[in-house]
Amino acid sequence: METSHATAHSLMPTRRTRIWMEFGTLIALLATLVFAIIPQAAHAQSTVVGPKQYDLALGDSLAFGQQPNLDYNDGYVQQWYRSDLQGRGESLTDYGCSGETTGTMIYGGCVGYPIGLIHNYYVGSQLNAAVNFLHAHAGQVSPVTLDIGANDFFFDINTTFCTVSSNWTNDLANADSNLTNIILPQLTSAMKDQSGRMTGDLIMMNYYDPYQNKCPNTVPYVQQANQHLAADAAKFGVPIVDVFTAFGGATVPNPNTCTYTWYCSAYADIHSTTTGYGVIANTFKQGIGY
Repeated sequence: METSHATAHSLMPTRRTRIWMEFGTLIALLATLVFAIIPQAAHAQSTVVGPKQYDLALGDSLAFGQQPNLDYNDGYVQQWYRSDLQGRGESLTDYGCSGETTGTMIYGGCVGYPIGLIHNYYVGSQLNAAVNFLHAHAGQVSPVTLDIGANDFFFDINTTFCTVSSNWTNDLANADSNLTNIILPQLTSAMKDQSGRMTGDLIMMNYYDPYQNKCPNTVPYVQQANQHLAADAAKFGVPIVDVFTAFGGATVPNPNTCTYTWYCSAYADIHSTTTGYGVIANTFKQGIGY
């Protein structure tokens, strides 16, 4: 009995030692895997390419920089370019067109085009011009900024009665379809090299609500539209900068509306003021990191 008891005691430490050794080996293996994975994950998340030779701006009247006082040279595109990108030696091309929808961006017919509310001339649709520009300057274009969609659904808002048309859902779905099936696939494809890597930064923005002080019930609709834009962009790994929050978010009354937009002025215009465009420019800069 004593012998077997002693034998039992002599075996127990051996088992424990073996268990701890195996456990230690497992921990070491896991640690090795973790440290091997972390740099890869960090690399995968570091998708910013940085500025290159050409800066391309795309979108609607905000990309154009429209203001009712006829100041068309202080939009967010121009302010970001002058404050930072120009100093890096970049050349700016701004195809933004006032009144552009996702549909006219694809097929042409932007209302601002025939009356000259564009900065750089192009033939055909804005999307076609953008893709041609990206191919002509392959690997040399970054950033490419885009704001589009507002003209697809904002006209469903009636500010006289603070109502939203029943077309809202269909118009939002149509914008989603145009973005995810045509616009974003074509732009991202034109910005990739032969290995499938993005050669530049494509960045989108969401929208502020210029109506929220007069019609607070519009805020959830604008938030919904922004959620759709974010989901559309995410399918292609395109970051969206949060202009909605930068303009004051869902706060009602929003103290920034009369400063950042022309809505409280005699113009009663929804477009940004020079100050507001400056906020958008800074939001882009902070969002992309350069």
